[in-house]
Amino acid sequence: MTGETGIARASTGLADGEWHRLHPASPLLRGGLAFLAVLGIVIANLRERLAEFLIPVFSPDADDAFDTGFGDWRNDWANDPIGGIVSHGWLGWALLGLVVVLVAIIAGFWLSWRFHSFRITDEAVEVRSGILFRSHRSARLDRIQGINVTRPLFARLFGAAKLDVSVAGQSGNVQLAYLGSALADGLRADILRLSSGARAARAAAGAGGARGPGAAGPGAAAGLSAAADADATTDAAGHAGTEASARSRTADLLNRRVDEFLAPELDPALAPPESVVHLPIGRVIGSTLLGGWTIWLILMIALIVAGTINGWFWIWFSIVPGVIGLASYAWSQITKSLRYSIAGTPDGVRIGHGLLSTANRTIPPGRVHAIEASQWILWRPFGWWSVRVNLAGQSISANAESQTRTIVLPVGTADDVRRVLALMLPGEPGALDALVPAGLTGRGDDGGFEPAPRRAAWLHPFSWRRIGWAEREGVAALRRGVLSRSLVLVPLARLQSVAVSDGPLRRMLRLATIRLHTVMGPITPRVPVLDAVAAERAWAHLAGEAIVRAAGDTSHHWGLAAIGAADPARSSEAEVGEAGVGEAGVGEAGAGEAAVGEAGVSGA
Repeated sequence: MTGETGIARASTGLADGEWHRLHPASPLLRGGLAFLAVLGIVIANLRERLAEFLIPVFSPDADDAFDTGFGDWRNDWANDPIGGIVSHGWLGWALLGLVVVLVAIIAGFWLSWRFHSFRITDEAVEVRSGILFRSHRSARLDRIQGINVTRPLFARLFGAAKLDVSVAGQSGNVQLAYLGSALADGLRADILRLSSGARAARAAAGAGGARGPGAAGPGAAAGLSAAADADATTDAAGHAGTEASARSRTADLLNRRVDEFLAPELDPALAPPESVVHLPIGRVIGSTLLGGWTIWLILMIALIVAGTINGWFWIWFSIVPGVIGLASYAWSQITKSLRYSIAGTPDGVRIGHGLLSTANRTIPPGRVHAIEASQWILWRPFGWWSVRVNLAGQSISANAESQTRTIVLPVGTADDVRRVLALMLPGEPGALDALVPAGLTGRGDDGGFEPAPRRAAWLHPFSWRRIGWAEREGVAALRRGVLSRSLVLVPLARLQSVAVSDGPLRRMLRLATIRLHTVMGPITPRVPVLDAVAAERAWAHLAGEAIVRAAGDTSHHWGLAAIGAADPARSSEAEVGEAGVGEAGVGEAGAGEAAVGEAGVSGA
């Protein structure tokens, strides 16, 4: 889907600048589950006392046994609060208090929902929340780095989904938890359409055109039209619902929930089939079993066997919990990789995964700062690789969720890696054809890489032949590793700075280290050893090329390219308008100057 068709997609009507509320089940999904869990634990712990209380109600002859059952417990509130309540005749007050607590909790949930609202404007995504202490979060559209749609299992039962807007900067994300499942996907498309620069471009191109005083522009008109259609559809559905029986409405609801559970995370109509990578379940299970955690599992099992043989039964209490934890980790890795798919869409790369709890995220063009393809040694006989990225705004914590969001290919072949890299670095179809194969498995000067000299073997005796770097069409490729092979690709348009460093030992061997600074993330782009003269030459080349590439980069306004494909004249007018009123042009020039300054300081 390209051109005007790619931009003027159907709108949800929520990106109209007005405040809207979330899904009515949002309070229950956010905090109610914890309350239900606590209530379940309390009931489970008091089930015996509840049974003793109910037995004499339905069996009066059991009064004596009931009274004897309380015995010494009746005044011991710590051990048996129900016994104390019954013995003091406070049962009615206790039930009344329980009702009051439940009503207060329900009222709190309702107030939380009423005071939690959001709006989408031409500038930002804003969220207001809080009853006593109010908060107002805002995510600027030009800072959006990606949008994630997550559907936990319990939320899917309500037909709800969580939309997470990632922006540049740490802890700056904005969450809309929760929305209707279909609305979440539609609203993501609306936000991406606004952040792509398409609306500003269309407004600049259409300035002075024949529009009435009350006209709001194509984007807003589309939104209002879609909103009107949605209202009409809602009215029609409501009218039909009044005529249908309760059984048919229930069957329709169940059918919709089943369809949502079985629907793919990625709509096949959004991308050509050849751009999509799917993972066979056998590869997912095999790669998980051959992961690094397997070594720890084997060691733990060996300790358990040795302890059992020698009579050290205490070792079960120390090791078995660790074995259970590793098994749970392996199961979670498998389930997260099931139904995995990745595809290119008009608004960026869409990645989906999950079996029961599902998630899909969209990475808009121009948001990837570094890409790494890595291969664990146990994967080498099968030719498997994984791919992860550095994105601005992603969390630097080591928790499972943040690590999962950095992975764009859990396990794939070399062909899968090339297809994923083509999606992540579009625009240069032949630039990486020679770099990628040589970067994945090559050595020395294969593929035009500049290798480390032989004397680097003193510091890296096993991997010095793998170490090297190359640059093609604005992409720097860094290669290293022998036990765990690694190829890092850095788009120079988003390079922050370049640093050359050496220590006493490296100076004695006439070696140096090159470090490419990007946004913080799991990837550290660096060449550990290189000839000192070659390192200085590489530093100068990369710093200069980064300035040129940053000055000409317009990938963050991918909507302009779509308009240009449909009408080149309007595209040029839109670019003039963007340069005149937007801040993106100034920001890009500033980024280029910052790269020069940082490169000079780092190199010095």
